[in-house]
Amino acid sequence: METERERTFLLREKPKGLNRVKSLEIFDIYLPTKEKHPILRIRKAGKKYTFTKKKPLFKGDASIQGEETIILSKKEYEELIKIKGRRLRKIRYYYPFKKRVAEIDIYLDKLKGLAMVDFEFKNKKEKANFSIPDFCLVEVTQNAEIAGGILAGKGYKEIKSFLDKYSYQKIK
Repeated sequence: METERERTFLLREKPKGLNRVKSLEIFDIYLPTKEKHPILRIRKAGKKYTFTKKKPLFKGDASIQGEETIILSKKEYEELIKIKGRRLRKIRYYYPFKKRVAEIDIYLDKLKGLAMVDFEFKNKKEKANFSIPDFCLVEVTQNAEIAGGILAGKGYKEIKSFLDKYSYQKIK
C-alpha cells in the first residue's frame, strides 16, 4: 500500500498557460454504488487503466490516504466498465507550480463548471508548510462532500449549495 499526502482546493480561476501543459481525460467508475462514499475506483487515464482502493489512513484526516492499485490491461478494463457504478469524467492538467505539480481537474458532463486542484507532498512538514496559490479559492481537503467517490454520479446542481458557501464561481 502506498501512502498519499495531499491537499485539495477549489479553483478560483484557471492559471495562466494551463492550455499549454500536459493533460489527459480521466474516466472514473466508483463502487459499490450503495455506499455513501465508495472507495473502489476503476479508472481510465489516457491509455492507462487501473483498479484502485483508496481510503483515509487516519479517521478524521482525508489528507493522508492509503492507496492500493492494480494495473489493468485494456481488455480487463473493457470488461470491468460494464459494471454498474457511479461515474465521472474530467480533464486533468499537470500544471508546474513552484517546483511541484498542481493536478488541476476540470470536470465534465453533469459536473461541468467544477474545478479542483490537488497538490501531493512527500512528508507531513512539506504538506503543513504549503501556502494556498492565488489561483485557488479555498482548501476543501477535509470536506467529504467534494471527494471523488461522493461526487461521482452527481450533477453540479446537487453540489451547488456546498459550493455557494465559498462563493464559488463556475470555471469555464
